Amino acid sequence: MLRKIMLALTIVALISALVLWVLSAPQTIPASALGQRTVDLANGKTMFEAGGCVSCHTIPNEADKQRLGGGLALHSPFGTFYVPNISPDPRDGIGSWTEAQFVTAMIKGTSPSGQNYYPAFPYTSYQRMKIDDLRDLFAHLKTLPAVQGKVRLHDLPFPFNIRQGVGIWKLLFLDGKMFEPDPTMSTAWNRGAYLVNGPSHCAECHSPRSVLGAIVPSQRFAGGPNPEGKGFIPNITQLALKDWSEKDIAYLLQIGQTPDGDFVGSSMTDVVRNTALLTPDDRAAIATYIKSLPPIQGPSPPSKPTN
Repeated sequence: MLRKIMLALTIVALISALVLWVLSAPQTIPASALGQRTVDLANGKTMFEAGGCVSCHTIPNEADKQRLGGGLALHSPFGTFYVPNISPDPRDGIGSWTEAQFVTAMIKGTSPSGQNYYPAFPYTSYQRMKIDDLRDLFAHLKTLPAVQGKVRLHDLPFPFNIRQGVGIWKLLFLDGKMFEPDPTMSTAWNRGAYLVNGPSHCAECHSPRSVLGAIVPSQRFAGGPNPEGKGFIPNITQLALKDWSEKDIAYLLQIGQTPDGDFVGSSMTDVVRNTALLTPDDRAAIATYIKSLPPIQGPSPPSKPTN
């Protein structure tokens, strides 16, 4: 009897593992799902600037910010990730990619070779983007200089170097939902909500993360330790910005200056370098949305030394 029970449990475990393996397989979007469309390069450039692509994908210490050869090291509790080459180079970049492969990478986190991308690539935010905006972004990237040079492989210890495991992570944290406008809110608010939660992926840095490396939903935008391990990312809900006006927020996004006359530093300088290129209306829309965020208590920043 005991042998039969053990056999049954073993079969159930094997079937469960097989089902989980199948469910966690990388997902793709076929070219047939995209249809015919004339791309809008101006909109693609806007998505490029809103996404701050140059901040991560430009070759480190490269003066020409349009040379997206990658190579930047992103340190994390799971190991070190190296940002890829997304220039139009056909061998080392994305020059040989199809439009469907690019869209798949951005919203499904799946590479052209059918592998899971690690969520250091913020596809949990990019999945909110409109397909047409992604197609326009891809078209804009194709206009930039092709840069030769393969980026080194990620430096990840076991078990984080097993990409199939990322599929299980996706089952938990990649919901596949695109941005849905709120009909009760203004056009500006909805535009800001889309930019903040989609292409600009603000929550990816301005939110604390769980032990699994996922954003803590109840503390979204409430700040937390820098995912790269150095410094603390501030809370941008009304708990911290209650005394800021929408104009204050928009002004910071334009020149990087806070209401008290200070200037942002660290990686936020790169963010401002990109948001400064957006239209005044888009900066104002982002400010409208951020000003509407309810006050949320996040992790406490480390105490500053007194001497």
